[in-house]
Amino acid sequence: MRVIFFGTSAFAVPSLETLVTHGHAIITCVTRPDRPQGRGLAMEPSPVKQAALKLGVTLSQPERLHAALFEPLHPDVGVAAAFGQLIGRDLLAIPLHGILGVHPSLLPAYRGAAPVAWAILNGETTTGVTIFRLSERFDAGDVLSRAPVTIDAEDTTETLTARLATFGAQQLLTSLNALASGLARVEPQDESQATFAPKLTKAQGSIDWRAPAEAIVRLIRATVPWPGAVTAWQGEPLKILSASAGTEAMPPTAVPGTMLRVAPDGLTVSTGKGSVVIREVQPAGRRRMSVREFIAGHRAAPGEKFG
Repeated sequence: MRVIFFGTSAFAVPSLETLVTHGHAIITCVTRPDRPQGRGLAMEPSPVKQAALKLGVTLSQPERLHAALFEPLHPDVGVAAAFGQLIGRDLLAIPLHGILGVHPSLLPAYRGAAPVAWAILNGETTTGVTIFRLSERFDAGDVLSRAPVTIDAEDTTETLTARLATFGAQQLLTSLNALASGLARVEPQDESQATFAPKLTKAQGSIDWRAPAEAIVRLIRATVPWPGAVTAWQGEPLKILSASAGTEAMPPTAVPGTMLRVAPDGLTVSTGKGSVVIREVQPAGRRRMSVREFIAGHRAAPGEKFG
C-alpha cells in the first residue's frame, strides 16, 4: 500500500521499519522539524528522521500540516505513531483508508499522551496496543485491532514502551494487510469505558515518603525516563531510577524517608507503609549510577532523612 507515515519519537521507529521491510511504499515520512537539544543546543533530528534517512525514505518536516502538501501523493492510507501534532480533518480525509494510529494502550482505556506511565502508576498488570482509525477526537476513532501485553514487575515506562513499540509494529502490519485484502473489521470505542492519561508534569515526580512502599516503587518505575522520581537529600535533588519494595520489618518508630540500612546492594528507606530499597540514583548534574557508586562518593548513614 502507498503510505504516508507520521511519527517523531522512538516509539514510531519499529512501525516505520516494519512497513518498509514488508514492502509497503512509504511515499513520504512526516516528522517534526529538527529542534535544538542539550546544553550546546545543537540541532537534533527526531528518531524517526534518523531511521528514515537510513531506510532511504523521502522526508517531510513541515512546521504546520497542510492538506495541500499531501493531496498530490494519492496515498492509500496514513499511519501515525507518536507523532506529537494534531492531524486535522482535511488531512484525515485524504488517504483512501484514512489514517491509522498506533496507540500503546487498550483503547478506550488510557487515551492521551502518557498511557504507559499511567498504566504503571495505577498498578495495572496488563496493557496493550490498539490500531485505530484517527478521527477529529483525540484517540477516539474506530478500532481495527487490540492486543494485550503483560506489564512485568520490573517494567519502567522506558522498557515497556520499547516492548509495545515492537509489538505494535506487528499489529500495524496485520491491520494494513487486512485493509489491503478487504478483510479488515472495525468497531466503535465504548465511550463509557474511556479513561485518560495526560502527560506527566515535573511536579508529579516528587516522592512523598509517607505513601506506601508499593506506590512509591510504581512512581519510580512510571517516571523513567520522564520526569524522574525525585527526592531531596542534603539540600540537593536526587533522582531515584530503580527501586523495589523492601521485605525486612519496619521499626515501629521509623519516620518516613529515613535511611534504615546503607549497603552497596541498596539503600533501605522507610515509607508510610513498608520500606523501599533503592538500587540506582542520579545526583543533580551527574550521571546515572548504582548505589554502590553513590555511597563510595557520598557520605550516607542510617538515620539520615530524604525529603
